[in-house]
Formats: sequence, C-alpha cells, structure tokens
Amino acid sequence: MLTVTPLPAFDDNYIWALQVANTPGAYVVDPGDANVVINFLDKAQIPLLGILITHHHHDHTDGIAKLLSHYGNNTPIYGPTMENIAGVNMPVSANNKLTLQNIGLTAEVIEVPGHTLGHIAYLIEDVLFCGDTLFSAGCGRLFEGTPKQMLASLMQLSHLADSTRVCCTHEYTLANLAFANAVDPDNKQLATYTEHAQQLRAANTPTLPSTIALEKAINPFLRSHTTAIHTSLAEQFQQPINDSVHSFALLRQWKDNF
Repeated sequence: MLTVTPLPAFDDNYIWALQVANTPGAYVVDPGDANVVINFLDKAQIPLLGILITHHHHDHTDGIAKLLSHYGNNTPIYGPTMENIAGVNMPVSANNKLTLQNIGLTAEVIEVPGHTLGHIAYLIEDVLFCGDTLFSAGCGRLFEGTPKQMLASLMQLSHLADSTRVCCTHEYTLANLAFANAVDPDNKQLATYTEHAQQLRAANTPTLPSTIALEKAINPFLRSHTTAIHTSLAEQFQQPINDSVHSFALLRQWKDNF
C-alpha cells in the first residue's frame, strides 16, 4: 500500500513523501527545502530512499545538494531528461515506465509541457505527482510552454482514472477557487467544494490530495471546453470563443490578472 504525506515548505509548497508498507524508508518529490525532508525522516527514524523531480524550478530542486550530502551521493534522483537539473543522476524520458530503486514501485512518466518545456509527472499506482502542471481548481502559469501545450498536458491528465489522487506541489486551492467561482458561478459542485476547502484551511489542514474526478467537476481549466466556461469568457472578453485552445488561452490570461 502506497502512503503519501504532504510536507509543508516555504509559504505554500508541499514536498511529498512516499512510503510503502513494510519498506523501511521513503521517497520524496520536489524537495525544495532539504531541512523539511530531514526533519520528517529523522522523526520517523527512516532513511531517504530516493527523490523524484518534476521540473527545474528552484522551489522544487534546491534541497537536492544537501540531501545528497546528508544521505549519500548514491541516492537515486530521477528527473526530466530535457531539463538540466544539478544532482539528477537518473534522468528519465517521458512516456516510459521505470522501476524505482530501493522501493520496487513502478512509475509511469508522463510528458506535461506548459509550465516548463521539460516538465514531467509521475503516476505511481493510483497517485499522480504532477508538480506545477495541475493544481486543485487551477493549473500552472505558462513560463515556457504555449497554451496549446498546456491544454494538451491537462487533457492527458484528465483522462486518468477518476479515483487517481492528485498530489500537486502548492497549496493554491483557495485562491484558485476564488477565480473558479468567478468564472463558473453556477457550478453547484464547485460551490460545495469551496465551502469544504475553506473549512480545511481554517483548520490548517491541506486540501490535497485532490482527485481527477473532483478536478474534472470543479477546475475551470479542465472545463475550458464547456458551454458554461465559453459563455463566461465571451462576456469577460467581449469576443466569440472559437476553439478549445482559444478558450484555454483566454482563461489563463484572465487568471494571470485576477
């Protein structure tokens, strides 16, 4: 059985810890802060078995050097072949399956360009580690990719099983929900989930993991093809919505300035 634990870092990051029953140790995903990882592992009295990296941004990679120094340079560190990330010693190509050293799990590597050009996600059993591509009720900014690329990446993720747990790396949910409600005000499931998420954050509880089923119901970026979103965009931008990429591009533009 795969257990995932969100480790809060910086202002709103999560470093994800992966543990398998009867395996003495953990993998971590996108460790921007080594001290957070070391404190977690020391408290649990378990070793670091490996690291998964989704993309090159510093808040996802800055802990690598210290973790290698602390746990040994032989620690396997997987990351995207297309991005030059210091410390990655197991570069992986997208659309492959790999067996994670020391833990015996199989990870499907999914190419998800948009936030960065080489961004990848990892699907392990029923858990998706998607970095800054898909957020709860939102998606990442387009720092390197195009709207067409990001939309294709999100649609690919939306086709995963509804029960897939979505482990993204930022607690942006309430801000994303504020935008989602502005764009999709008649979405009753969105309204209900917003109230639930507000209660979670008021109790200092993470809103993550989400699920693919939930995101398809409440995330405007996964609903950018719907009539409701098209109508809202047409009103906001005073122009007809011609196709799905046009819709997504305008939606991302609106969110960037929200």
